[in-house]
Amino acid sequence: MRENGVWPVVAVVAVGGAIGASARYGASLIWPTVPGAFPTTTLLVNVIGCAVMGAFMVILTEARTPHRLLRPFFGTGVLGGFTTFSTYALDIERLVDAGHARTGLAYLGLTLLAALAAVWGAAWATRCLVLARRP
Repeated sequence: MRENGVWPVVAVVAVGGAIGASARYGASLIWPTVPGAFPTTTLLVNVIGCAVMGAFMVILTEARTPHRLLRPFFGTGVLGGFTTFSTYALDIERLVDAGHARTGLAYLGLTLLAALAAVWGAAWATRCLVLARRP
């Protein structure tokens, strides 16, 4: 990466991050979570982002030879900005502080399991589709 410089990578990650974070913020405006309620929107955003990442990585590594800036733009930037560990952690803290420790614990476990299942399932399904299309 030295021969082409690091600044193009930094630029595409920043632009992608702004797009992803804006999409996440838009989701929170469209489907707001009531204080003390189960944070469904953050859960869905994180699971969807993980599923897209699973499919995306299979396509990048097994189906195509992408432009060198696509992975940092979309994987790190867009999906990194869209998914949100910080909001996930803050949601858990807010639930616990509001006296909903069981809900916070359920959210903690469910997000972890659902995100892992989403990335694995999407990667598996995409791999099956990619292999089926090969001659």
